[in-house]
Amino acid sequence: MNHSEPSSAQTSAAEPVRVIADYHDLAGELRTLREGGVTIALANGCFDVLHVGHLRLLAEAATTADLLVVALNTDESVAANKGEKRPWVPLIERMEIIAALRGVDYVTSFAESTAGPLLAALRPDVHVKGTDWTADTVPEKDVVMAYGGRVVIAGDPKTHASTDLIERMQS
Repeated sequence: MNHSEPSSAQTSAAEPVRVIADYHDLAGELRTLREGGVTIALANGCFDVLHVGHLRLLAEAATTADLLVVALNTDESVAANKGEKRPWVPLIERMEIIAALRGVDYVTSFAESTAGPLLAALRPDVHVKGTDWTADTVPEKDVVMAYGGRVVIAGDPKTHASTDLIERMQS
């Protein structure tokens, strides 16, 4: 198990954010919390070059349940999804950055090409996706519905993208 607790990253309850690199190691802990009545939201993505759209998505995601888990694509899955030059920021650093954000309770990662296996293992009450999706087009919606969860679309209109920001920085 790879556990670390960044001392500067605090949740609203003044508890350190838990960074658990492998989501399989997080599943049991979330199950125990859920059995205690805690509701869990999960947002996932690359979060390669953090921008205001990411912040707005995660801030809203944090309001949908008692606890927010943010799952980041591993470096290999980012490269497979976004191209061989990505990510710009390595996973361990992306995890540390996300853990420092208010409202985030747990940070984990996943290597699969979709979040389906992650969602099936963690079973969050709420799966939060950005406004570039609709509740009907979220690829993992059937996985979420199968275990009784719900999909929520959050954040501001999709007018920000890491790819666009990277292109502006390169020109």
